[in-house]
Amino acid sequence: MKKLFIIGSAALSVFICANCGSSKKAASDAPKLSYEANVQTAITENCSPCHIPSKGGNKRPYDNYANVKSDIDEIIRRINLNPGERGFMPMRKQTKLSDSTIAVFTKWKADGLLEK
Repeated sequence: MKKLFIIGSAALSVFICANCGSSKKAASDAPKLSYEANVQTAITENCSPCHIPSKGGNKRPYDNYANVKSDIDEIIRRINLNPGERGFMPMRKQTKLSDSTIAVFTKWKADGLLEK
């Protein structure tokens, strides 16, 4: 009888733990980031004027979805470098972008590089 009670209790505990976790649901409910809503603003604020041609930049333009999407791996790599390291971006600043700004780029990539 004790064995049956222990097995039943263990099975009930496993069932409850497997079905009442809110972390899975919360992660799937999180809105996905898009270029237009999230990334474009981060680029305008942090990559200007160098990567925004209308503001006098002469580097690879990041004022459009296609260029940012095609270079996202390199962008993420470079914004994760430390100041002084070769390739560090943003080049004109002496500090890294904030963790939350870097997270915008990495989450956008993880979300599937949505445009809108």
